[in-house]
Amino acid sequence: MTHKMNRRALIKGMAAAAVAVPAAGLAGGTNASAATAASGATTADTLAFDPDAYTEITTTISTDDGDKEVTYHFWSAITYVTDPVDETYQSLTVSVPVSIDGTAVDATDAPILVSNSIGGYLPSSVSTNTGVSSSRAQLAIAAGYVAVEPGARGRTLVDSAGDYYGTAPAAIVDLKAAIRYVRYNAGTIPGDTDRIVTAGTSAGGALSALLGASGGSSLYDDYLSELGAADADDIVYATGAWCPITDLENADGAYEWNWGGNTLSSGEEVDQDVSADLIALFETYQSGLGLTADDYGTVTADNLDDYLLATYLEPAATSYLADLSDDDRTTYLAANTFITWDGSAATFSWSDYLDHVGSRGKDAPAFDAFDLSAGENNEFGVDTTEARHFTDYSLANDTSGSGGSSLDSDIPGKLEMMNPMYFIGEGNDDRAKYWWIRTGTKDTDTALTVVGNLALSLENLGDDVNALMYWDAAHGADEDPADFITWIADVTGYTG
Repeated sequence: MTHKMNRRALIKGMAAAAVAVPAAGLAGGTNASAATAASGATTADTLAFDPDAYTEITTTISTDDGDKEVTYHFWSAITYVTDPVDETYQSLTVSVPVSIDGTAVDATDAPILVSNSIGGYLPSSVSTNTGVSSSRAQLAIAAGYVAVEPGARGRTLVDSAGDYYGTAPAAIVDLKAAIRYVRYNAGTIPGDTDRIVTAGTSAGGALSALLGASGGSSLYDDYLSELGAADADDIVYATGAWCPITDLENADGAYEWNWGGNTLSSGEEVDQDVSADLIALFETYQSGLGLTADDYGTVTADNLDDYLLATYLEPAATSYLADLSDDDRTTYLAANTFITWDGSAATFSWSDYLDHVGSRGKDAPAFDAFDLSAGENNEFGVDTTEARHFTDYSLANDTSGSGGSSLDSDIPGKLEMMNPMYFIGEGNDDRAKYWWIRTGTKDTDTALTVVGNLALSLENLGDDVNALMYWDAAHGADEDPADFITWIADVTGYTG
């Protein structure tokens, strides 16, 4: 890998170095807001993207078409709001290819992939990145796209006063601010700001889906204004979401409906009374969604298993088996006799599938723990309170000693701001209309219903949805990354 600093960027960096940087600021890199402050510019100008403040890097990126030598311009750690709470997290990087295997690339009108690396609703920082980081962003620039990698605050951040400053809705507010920064700089930042595609996995997948579903919503305006977000919209064109940990207020019931009969890794059952209560709550929720599918009518808890089998699970097994050699397929089928293989398609029952998966990954309740021990409890912490309940059921069964008679008054609003299903249910016209959704069939970190309902609800609105599951894959799987890159070109109409 080789690096070459743009001469004008180097001079600007030397000038900016004469300005004192706050202790909470970035450890290094080119900071657009700090550089502008050095010149005495107005506050509004601190969000102006400097097209010359890049480092030129040449690296080799492995793709399905072989290794590619990519030379790209890299902008490090740009603070994307004027009044950041913590620049270490509220910054982004930009990577723009200028040549691939020696052939010049013009990324002026290329799609922009905004790929986050958030997991577990934890803080994510790009402040020390010295080049394109995630594998998705690398594949994007190898295809000639622009890659933006944003950081964001997360649930475990605590200030000197003991206040939690990264809990809900901080992460989604930060990502929206990053989108606004990119669009605010349309015409200066390389790429087509009307063709922004988001991507993320796990909690990052949930947040990517939320960016797609909530674009343009005014619910976040006060939070964005407080940070000094750019005066631009946060609508995105398309969304990629892998194993999204979302729909949290209904996730405990969904988890029990899916995995309630599976034992823990210890071989013990979860509390079956709790499981049954949560399943009943999910049945009511599922019915209330009013989702419909061809050959199924309304998809309720009574036929959801058949729908998931036919739509996702059997096709996933079929694809997996078809890709095996004859010998490997024979071996796999001999070890998994619950699958009927007719030479072109796999069939099996829901109960046999559950037995095949084996132990569940989480106790009951899976997300709003009675003792407030789940990461999602921390996600809804506030001020100096580390964790709170966000469902009535877990509050009523609290074992932490922190329960009350009702959920705190801010919880319902924060749940809406953190759940793409809320905006989909409202039929938000500004939502993304193109969706890439993936999960593994052995992902017991969440329920398959999360992906099933997300995809079906979008299909019911008429959106273009490309959703599937990876057979025998666990949480975080991404088995067709090259196809995602091709899909971006297809849905954006980009031909290079």
